Amino acid sequence: MAGGGETRRTDAGSRLIKAAPDVIYQALIEPEAVASWRPPQGMRGEVLAFDAREGGTFRMAFIYEDGGGHGKTTDNADVFEGRFAELVPGKRVVELIEFESDDPAFAGTMRIVTSLEPVEGGTRVTVSCEDVPAGISEDDHQKGIASSLENLAAFVET
Repeated sequence: MAGGGETRRTDAGSRLIKAAPDVIYQALIEPEAVASWRPPQGMRGEVLAFDAREGGTFRMAFIYEDGGGHGKTTDNADVFEGRFAELVPGKRVVELIEFESDDPAFAGTMRIVTSLEPVEGGTRVTVSCEDVPAGISEDDHQKGIASSLENLAAFVET
């Protein structure tokens, strides 16, 4: 939309997780782990493809468990694909993702940067989503990021 002045926003969240950066990093690059913790509350994840290396691609579906009609791809699912732009063991994962949707409000590439910083008592995990598609409400996205971080903490802290 050249000349439209449309701005893409960045949504972010952070959480102290009581685990070492290397443990958390493994949960970011193993498909079964990602399917377990990444979908926010009320959704379940299915990994359709996953090649965890720089330049490697992945494809996932988040399915709404209530069957509600609010998915980006189908009435009850968000399907997205992406690639790993950067993998720095124990420090950072950068993903570029696109939603499969006929709705232009969900078009474009969103960049997700997950940073791991060792701190007293564990690791500060920060998720920054850049160029968020306009169709994703900021409030819902913030809640989703917080929910995924809570899930990640539960996954690695047990």
